[in-house]
Amino acid sequence: MRIVVGISGGVDSSVAAQLLKNQGHEVIGLFMINWEEKDSACTAEEDYEDVKRVCNKIGIPYFSVNYSKEYYDRVFKYFLEEYKAGRTPNPDVLCNREIKFGPFLDKAIALGADYIATGHYAKKFEKDGKFYLAKADDLNKDQSYFLNQLSQYQLSKVIFPLAEITKPEVRKIAKELGFSNAEKKDSTGICFIGERNFKKFLQEFLPAQPGEIVDIHGNIVGKHDGLMYYTLGQRRGLNIGGLKGGNGERWFVLEKDLKNNRLIVSQGEDDLLFSDGLYADGMNWIQEKPKDNQFECFAKFRYRQSDQAVTVIITGDKTIKVIFKEKQRAITPGQFVVLYTADGLCLGGGTIIESFKN
Repeated sequence: MRIVVGISGGVDSSVAAQLLKNQGHEVIGLFMINWEEKDSACTAEEDYEDVKRVCNKIGIPYFSVNYSKEYYDRVFKYFLEEYKAGRTPNPDVLCNREIKFGPFLDKAIALGADYIATGHYAKKFEKDGKFYLAKADDLNKDQSYFLNQLSQYQLSKVIFPLAEITKPEVRKIAKELGFSNAEKKDSTGICFIGERNFKKFLQEFLPAQPGEIVDIHGNIVGKHDGLMYYTLGQRRGLNIGGLKGGNGERWFVLEKDLKNNRLIVSQGEDDLLFSDGLYADGMNWIQEKPKDNQFECFAKFRYRQSDQAVTVIITGDKTIKVIFKEKQRAITPGQFVVLYTADGLCLGGGTIIESFKN
């Protein structure tokens, strides 16, 4: 089979390409440029040098393809709109749906590929004509959360070579093969921000609107630089410590009042951050919409979180209500709620609109 690998210059996609070559497939490496900027903190040039070295070592052809316009239109504009609306978006989920499994997949098909492959830690299988997404064997690295928006067609065209391999094993393989990126640090965060200060980066695209920081009684306790710079549950960077009459405990962000441009904070009363459920929109059901309008399953509300028992109520074509078995802290609008079965099958996910308390 001809398989086009989304090769990033990192160790995961490099080993994925090698494993497919070992299986006798015709493998092509395709490197995506998703962001262009002078003096960018994005490491695209360095990464492409790693791609060249690795692909030459494996003995496969490689190309680069520029999707910076598509990324700007399909992912970055959404990123900015969400911040403007006071939410905290997850552009990595959109990048998978809109770029890696969008124009990238189209390009691979144009190159005559039977499948694309990525370095994601996730599993895919087919049963009775349906394609399923599940957690990888390495639960510490599982990335099915970021793939919750994939369609049946997109899943049908992808292979995950690292589905049953742990991260330490991947590094060991890369080291034994003499890959230059065997010890390369995992990329974190969003490419277009890189190592830069997040606040300074956002200021380049969105005008800051400073306002008041108030406690739960409406007392002004400080000034904020713009609601978009803060997220629910945040404790650092508020600069309101040491106030007279305080109880000495740390302040944290409780809520954003967009109408009055106020950041609402609380001191030490963590229970105020806990909620009993949430509402989500843009729900993508990976196999199909469940026949039962109410069912029990498990959910993640952020990537680095253990599965939480929930009851899901389908409220519309793309909307759900999720009731938590145990109260959850700092449920953040703009992030994704991703649903799983007890055995690790990903049912799909949607964007968190708001949380609620009983």
